[in-house]
Amino acid sequence: MKKPILAIVGRPNTGKSTLFNALAGKRLAIVGPNPGVTRDRIMTDADWAGHDFVLIDTGGIETGSKDSLQDLMHRQVDIAIEMADVICFVTDINMGISDIDHDIAQRLRKSGKPVVCTVNKIDVPGDPPPDFYTFYELGFADTIAISATHKLGLSELLDAIIKNFPEPLDQRGDFDHIPVAILGRPNAGKSSLANKLLGEERSIVSDIPGTTRDSLDSDIEHNDQMYRFIDTAGLRRKSKIDDSIEYVSTLRTKRAVERCEIALVLIDAVEGLTSQDTKVAGMAHQLGKASIFVVNKWDLMAQSAQHRKEYEQNIRQRFNFMTYAPIVFLSAKTGEGIDQLWQTIEEVHAAYHRRMPTSLLNDVIADAVVMHPAPQHKGRQLKIYYATMTGVAPPTILFFINDIKLLHFSYERYLENRLRENFDFKGTPLTLRWKGKAARDESKSVVTPDD
Repeated sequence: MKKPILAIVGRPNTGKSTLFNALAGKRLAIVGPNPGVTRDRIMTDADWAGHDFVLIDTGGIETGSKDSLQDLMHRQVDIAIEMADVICFVTDINMGISDIDHDIAQRLRKSGKPVVCTVNKIDVPGDPPPDFYTFYELGFADTIAISATHKLGLSELLDAIIKNFPEPLDQRGDFDHIPVAILGRPNAGKSSLANKLLGEERSIVSDIPGTTRDSLDSDIEHNDQMYRFIDTAGLRRKSKIDDSIEYVSTLRTKRAVERCEIALVLIDAVEGLTSQDTKVAGMAHQLGKASIFVVNKWDLMAQSAQHRKEYEQNIRQRFNFMTYAPIVFLSAKTGEGIDQLWQTIEEVHAAYHRRMPTSLLNDVIADAVVMHPAPQHKGRQLKIYYATMTGVAPPTILFFINDIKLLHFSYERYLENRLRENFDFKGTPLTLRWKGKAARDESKSVVTPDD
């Protein structure tokens, strides 16, 4: 389930970073008299009253910019409007209402996004001063007095924010749709691939508004199965200033990956592999998503089996942490390879939800232990009592062992490889979990023979 996004906007020195830290419950943003924070410190997970959300300080994009204050504010507001589910507009009781505040308010009102206006730096508990009420001129019903520094009024603020969050996706009855995200750097052919996948099918159901202002999720039926393609084709839309491109791209990509089950990591065959490809693939892997490497524009490359083999080897070398992900070579322009991609998507989805019988799972693990016993450590040896699948999407296996300290990462990798050899987990990461000091009957170990 994707988390709603709360974006904090406002002119410099109104206390955005201080509020960001207060809402996050930890010091993440640099607080000081000068505007701007580093790019990797402007987004974090937060929660309130059981509601998880993503918190963003859009003021972070001001770093190093030579643009006018008004241009900076426009850029900040545009990103908030584009990305956020709810916007927190921060003003300053001591500064009063400026022309820039009026300009920001006007742009926010026109967007139609839920906005909670905060009047910051009211540092005395109790009724707010008379000047507070002038901030209703900005036109927001939810206008709340706070002190970010002293953490006054934050409960009321968070309650107002939470009530404006959208209904969680998993409560909307979309379980029959398989969510697929097309990921990749600009100009890799995401739009072309999406159009080819959707355009060649006659049973397009609908285009529904996505989670960002400029994207559309497309529902389509293929082989009697509904799919929802999450559009990230507009990664650079509205990002006309270089400093904000990486910021917007990363956030959009992360949201798309969080929502999907299958990530299509699109690679431009002509341009070759880049660090951005690695970053996108790593995000899908870290979040436990099934993945397929899609090499686009293959029609422009030398059509020899040797060249394809060398290209595949380069991918395997670069993405050695995702050896499970299949590779599909295609051309979104000509349609070559599209049928293979559809087949691979179906196979990977089945593997992502595959459950293994406990008895069969333990037989495979027992054979693996006999073939290659765990190494000893200070005279003690790892014992695996039994294992069971505790979940799917991704497949998750819990091992009950004698001592977690005896488990070496190389042996964990060995067991994962044996599991993959015996079961079809094509395209999906495996989550292996370990529980030590298991209480059990020594005579009933189904994996490791007792001494």
